Order: sequence, then structure tokens, then C-alpha cells
Amino acid sequence: MALFKFGKKKEENLSCCCGSKDTSVTANSQITNTDGLNVKILGSGCAKCNQLEAVTKAALEQLGIEAVIDHVTDFGEIAAFGVMVTPALVLNGKVVACGKILDTKEVKELLQKARG
Repeated sequence: MALFKFGKKKEENLSCCCGSKDTSVTANSQITNTDGLNVKILGSGCAKCNQLEAVTKAALEQLGIEAVIDHVTDFGEIAAFGVMVTPALVLNGKVVACGKILDTKEVKELLQKARG
């Protein structure tokens, strides 16, 4: 059994379904994408998490965005994002949805907001 040590995170109000807090992305887990968009799926690798990843890939393709999706399965890293219910979608270090599978239209809207 592994023990995890968590430090205090900067608190910021987010409009996420799970009330998560904004956290910084650790340097060793950050993936640089050509469009400047950092995309993470948080989850254990279950069917729902894999389905959210597939929907996110489809949304990226439809928008013509080249991005690598980092599927985070480490529960310590998931907890560092403040996520208690998976699957969760993280864009540019902010949890934008958790606890449900989004459809392609919803993911496309979130991706467009994240790109500015």
C-alpha cells in the first residue's frame, strides 16, 4: 500500500460539477501539443473513462486540433486535481467536467472555450 503526501493547493472557484479546485500541472506529466492545448482524461481506465477519451479524440478531429491526450490513471495525480468522481476532462490544467461522459458537441464547446 502506497502513501501519498499532498501539499496545499491554491484555491480558486471553478464551475465544475464536482467542485474541484484549479491545480498546477506537474512538469513530468505535461504533454506539449502543437496547438498549445493540454488535454487530460482522468480515470482508472474503465469503460466510461475510455469512452470519454474516444469522444474527446473525435471532437479534436472534428475541430482540426492536433493534440495528444494524456490519460491519467494514477489515483494520486487524479486526487491532486481535486477530482473524486471519474471520468474527468482537464483542459490546460483546469478540470472542466467530471463524473459523466460528455457527448462530442459538449467536448467541442469546452475545447473552443479553452482555446480562447
